[in-house]
Amino acid sequence: MNLSAQPSTLSFPPAGSPSPGPLIRLAGAGKTYAGNGATCTALSGFSLQVARGEFVAVTGQSGSGKSTVLNLLGGLDRPSTGEVWVDGQAVHALPERDLARWRGRAVGIVFQFFQLMPSLTAVENVMLPMDLAGCWPARERRGRALALLERLDIPEQADRLPGAMSGGQQQRVAVARALANAPALLLADEPTGNLDTRNAAALLDLLDELVADGQTLVMVTHDPAVLRRAHRTVTLVDGRMVDEREVRHG
Repeated sequence: MNLSAQPSTLSFPPAGSPSPGPLIRLAGAGKTYAGNGATCTALSGFSLQVARGEFVAVTGQSGSGKSTVLNLLGGLDRPSTGEVWVDGQAVHALPERDLARWRGRAVGIVFQFFQLMPSLTAVENVMLPMDLAGCWPARERRGRALALLERLDIPEQADRLPGAMSGGQQQRVAVARALANAPALLLADEPTGNLDTRNAAALLDLLDELVADGQTLVMVTHDPAVLRRAHRTVTLVDGRMVDEREVRHG
């Protein structure tokens, strides 16, 4: 089964006709939160470009701004300053009514604690983004979801509830769900943080395969094993980038 994206009806370029240049461009992005008469700067003057098919790992201590970067890229939050572009779409300028629809089609997110719907089977969890975004004809959704579970080596889990699966199996279902709408960008928030060493290594092998197939991946992590596998690492301290380096492999 072809797992590539179908043309989108949104304003950003559809898969198969990518916008020129890098997939991601953050220009002077900043985020400030206000409350109780005080302000807190989570991110300041952050600029970054990510090429298509690149794996970038964002690291730093708790409170350094890592999750804020992920939230801005996924349209879960808006920058207070600067610009956020993903696949030619000015995410920072999208009206609120369009933001969730854009996110559902353009971005897949993998969370540390899986965030699967406990009352839905694995295949139903994978189908959910397709149902919400309407990217695929209804008659094709289950077949596509099953193909994704097969691609992630867990076809036998299709009709099981999350509570009947191991942590490693749940995280694979979560990755399949994130890929359901063939997003241009895959975001991962500490995806190995709730897995044992064996399952973490297996998940990283899987993500390596996806990147080798052309998937763009940005991951927030503290895991040294992840940093060694990335193409590039970005280190944040107190909301500012303090280091950026290419990772040599082999």
